[in-house]
Amino acid sequence: MALEIAKKQPSVIINADSAQVYSDLRVLSARPSAAEMGETEHQLFGYIDGSESCSAARWASDARTAIADAHARDLLPILVGGSGMYVRILLDGIAPIPEIDQTIRQSIRKMETSEAFQALQKYDATSAQRLNPTDTTRVHRALEVIQSTGQPLDHWQKHKIGGIADDIRLHPLVMLPPREWLYQRCDLRFHEMIDGGAREEVEALLARNLSANQPVMRAIGVAEIAGWLAGDLSREVAVERAQTVTRRYAKRQYTWFRNQTPAEWLRLEQVLSNDIERIIEILLRN
Repeated sequence: MALEIAKKQPSVIINADSAQVYSDLRVLSARPSAAEMGETEHQLFGYIDGSESCSAARWASDARTAIADAHARDLLPILVGGSGMYVRILLDGIAPIPEIDQTIRQSIRKMETSEAFQALQKYDATSAQRLNPTDTTRVHRALEVIQSTGQPLDHWQKHKIGGIADDIRLHPLVMLPPREWLYQRCDLRFHEMIDGGAREEVEALLARNLSANQPVMRAIGVAEIAGWLAGDLSREVAVERAQTVTRRYAKRQYTWFRNQTPAEWLRLEQVLSNDIERIIEILLRN
């Protein structure tokens, strides 16, 4: 869709997918190939090394720069991707949370998730009620914020800064294809990833001996293929498990975009190839 829009007017396609930022995950993140990119300029794809952690705040800063650069060159910036939180922070801004005390952070990161969640229930009941008790990253984050700053996460999120929503004209489109079709595509795509070198990609990633806490190591498919490489899983079981995790993620992603984006955003639940021209006209006209 983005490439079709780019045919209508000079554009820059900007990645808004949290996995596709990593140079190590060309295959498993389904990052577009050079052939798929064609002659259209692409930004923020595969530009971060897997040894680094790309936060939503870092991406939003980089995206603001890319968007401003596109506007300066009279190009249309097109954001494409499935990381809704990234887009939300770019548009609405980020909570100005002070630097977390490293001693507190290290202490909390050593806690088991269940222990951290119990502590969060005591110190920040609002966040505990909102978060999934098994979401290690978010539970640890909420706990370290309250213990380091003395204010709950909700306090900081009410004072967001840096959003660009008021400074741009937005043409949003949320794609919501039929779920069964989507899940079939997920299954098919993972087979294509295996055929396209996903096993070799994970093998090279493991050889770097990166921390298991790095986001690149938690990407869908990495753990399953690592189990296959280690001989703990057969190819068939590894693929089946990765497909299951992918479908579950797609389900959560689908629900988030349907329910968490503004009601006035254009939503499409089915797109046929002969509809693309009409959709582009609607997008560019709004």
